[in-house]
Order: sequence, then structure tokens, then C-alpha cells
Amino acid sequence: MIHDRSHIETEKSNPVAAQLDQMPVLDAVLLMNQEDQRAVRAVGQQAAAIAQAVEMAAHAFRAGGRLIYVGAGTSGRLGILDAAECPPTFSSDPGMVIGIIAGGLTAITRSIEHVEDDAQAGAQVLRDIQINTHDVIMGIAAGGTTPFVHGAIAEARKRNSKTIFLSCTRREHISADADIFICIETGPEILTGSTRLKAGTATKLVLNTISTLAMTRIGKVYGNTMVDVDCLKNSKLIDRGTRIIMQISGTTRSEATILLQKANGQVKRAIVMHARRCDAPTADQILLQSGGFLRRAINTSTNI
Repeated sequence: MIHDRSHIETEKSNPVAAQLDQMPVLDAVLLMNQEDQRAVRAVGQQAAAIAQAVEMAAHAFRAGGRLIYVGAGTSGRLGILDAAECPPTFSSDPGMVIGIIAGGLTAITRSIEHVEDDAQAGAQVLRDIQINTHDVIMGIAAGGTTPFVHGAIAEARKRNSKTIFLSCTRREHISADADIFICIETGPEILTGSTRLKAGTATKLVLNTISTLAMTRIGKVYGNTMVDVDCLKNSKLIDRGTRIIMQISGTTRSEATILLQKANGQVKRAIVMHARRCDAPTADQILLQSGGFLRRAINTSTNI
């Protein structure tokens, strides 16, 4: 069955861009930038719901659960992108944040439009990865109607997983049930219906916020520094890790370099080794007792 989606904001024509094909290029660039700023403001208007999502994801991580993004097309690709970037940023297990796209791996690089209409496939993919009550399933659908996403959310609720629905349209246009709704009202696109534009930008901003702050809430960050990183993989990371150790520990570059080597590239471990004057195994034990939070671990009142 084909449903009329003309009432959904992401499908409407944007009157400010009615002459897009005739505009001077500079005017068109400025117009797109103006509309992108609208997307950023719209994300800010959903701050309270996004904060709830952060807390939900962090709770799932602490319980051994996963944050699972489910989407089709651009929405699915953005979920996969965010999931892929968590391990190198936070040294998180690749299974902690997962991106699922309708159509599977092929759909990451090549559009497969019809697969988004299969609600049963959305449900099946979650059964395949054996979701449970500790997991958070986040459906991403710019227009709020994607059957693949709705099928996944319905399956998640059957299995008592926590659910988040992220869209770029108003709540009343979404028929699904979820624990949290994040409805970013970005409005009609410059190129009618092309939700890889403002809607895609807004989606990326929300995913950035949720994954970054959820990881921060479980001890992956000290101040505003990503300390839970493995820094022996390339020269850029070795330099970054060395500078992080210098910044937090107040050591010289040569001292930080030696610490990083003794810690086998683990920045957080190296900082604890310096602060507590201990070896690597002892530093690991202190971090374990501190719940992975560096600030607690370098506090000398923490028992070894």
C-alpha cells in the first residue's frame, strides 16, 4: 500500500528555494548555510529529550547492554558511521554501539530503496542479533514513517528493550510507540525530499551528542579529553597520547613517551601509573576499582 506523505514536513517544498536552479551559486550556498543553521537550532530545541537518551544509553552500557541504531538510506548510513567511530575514539568494544541499515552491508555504499518498506525485515534483524532487556534500540527515520524502522521498534518493545525514535518531523506524524521521541523539526529541504541535507545534518548532530556524552558518563573522558584511547596504532595517535599524558600529569614529553610505552599505548593506564607511582597491572586494578573513571583513579584516597 502506498501512503500519502505530502503532509510530512520533510516531503514538502521549501518556498525559499523555489528558484534554486536559477540562483547565482553564491546565493545558493548562502541559502543552504542559512537552512543548515535552522537544523542546528532545531536540535537544540530537543535538548531535554536528547539528554534522556544519553542517560538511557549510558545506563545500558553500565549494564552490559548495547546502543543499536536502525535506519534506512541516509539514516542507516549515519547510524553505521557513528557506531564505527566509537571504538577508535573511546576504545569501546565494537559491539557496544551497532549500526543496522535496511538492505545490509551493500546498502552502505549503494542505494537499495525498496528494502525500507519491509517491516518484517526490521524485526528479523533484531531477532538475529538477539536483543535483550539491557539494549537500547534507536530507530532513525527522517520522515518518521519508514516501515523497516517501525518493524524494528515494534520488535524491540516486544522484547522489553528500551526504545528511542529519532525523526525530523512532528510527533503526531509518527505512529510508533517508543520510550523517548526526539523530533527535530528541520522543515522542508532546499532540494525537496532530499533528507540527506538538513535532516541528515540534524541526525548526525544528535548521534554525535548521544554517543559522546553516553561514553563520557561511563568514564571514557577526563575533562574534555578522550583518555580511553589506544595510542600505538599510528604516529598521530602516539603524539596525541603523549600530549594528553603531558597535559594531565604535568610530565615532560620524554617522560610521557616512556610512560606511554610502559602502558602499552593505553593513555588512561599511563596517567594512573604516574599519579599512583605503580606498575601497569596495579594501575589496571585501580581503574577497575574506580569504575573506569580516571578522576577517581588518580585520587590518592582510592584504595589499592
